Amino acid sequence: MSTVPRCLTIATSDSGGGAGIQADLKAFARLGCHGSSVLVALTAQNTVAVTAVHELPPEFVRAQLDAVFDDIGVDAAKTGMLFSATLIETVADYLAEHPVPLVVDPVMVAASGARLLQEDAVSVLVGRLLPLATVVTPNLHEACALAGVPYADDADRRGLAEAIHALGARAVVVTGGHGSEAVDWLYDGETHTPIPVARYGEETTHGAGCTHSAGLAAFLARGETLEDAARAAADVATDAVRAGYRVGSGSGPVDAIDLAAQRAG
Repeated sequence: MSTVPRCLTIATSDSGGGAGIQADLKAFARLGCHGSSVLVALTAQNTVAVTAVHELPPEFVRAQLDAVFDDIGVDAAKTGMLFSATLIETVADYLAEHPVPLVVDPVMVAASGARLLQEDAVSVLVGRLLPLATVVTPNLHEACALAGVPYADDADRRGLAEAIHALGARAVVVTGGHGSEAVDWLYDGETHTPIPVARYGEETTHGAGCTHSAGLAAFLARGETLEDAARAAADVATDAVRAGYRVGSGSGPVDAIDLAAQRAG
């Protein structure tokens, strides 16, 4: 194994720099990991909207995966926005052949309302990717969608986690950024572990979910247990929201690196 933990993000580019591949690489860097990336799509995106999505060819996605796995290696990986059934199948086929600790962030809809996962891709995500996941990290909206229940601010996170686990994921963290209860809910098939989290409003939350799942992958790559990794990832995501800053006219990006502290120093 490399002396530097090697983390891979398989996700989509955010041209605004707040979420997606860009957020993942920042989180990996903060946590002392080498970050590699496999892009599956590109977005034209800023703080208020996703205006276009460009899907990359499956053969190019596989070529990127080959390039990273064949030379650099991967201690843990995460998936983010995968967009289409074809891309999910491509990624799932490869990871089934090259198993590594895997965090699946089931990105479905942007905060702006833009759909980031095509409707016909949800069943493929559930059937092909969730069974490969070490842990899946839906927010409350995504958890309700995966469990097939209407969204509610007071939705039962315990029940949602159990329902998603039953779909094939080995463990689930229903993250605490939405709804009435500020808690990440971890369920590993045997034990329920609520992890309280702090909230700092919604002014600088763009990329919070990406940062959380990337942080979780980084801690797994560093050899942490799932519970310790989940607790530490919650702290990283919370700190990144607290340190977030305003650019553009919408929700500003989280700051996993804490640029303000660097400037002050």
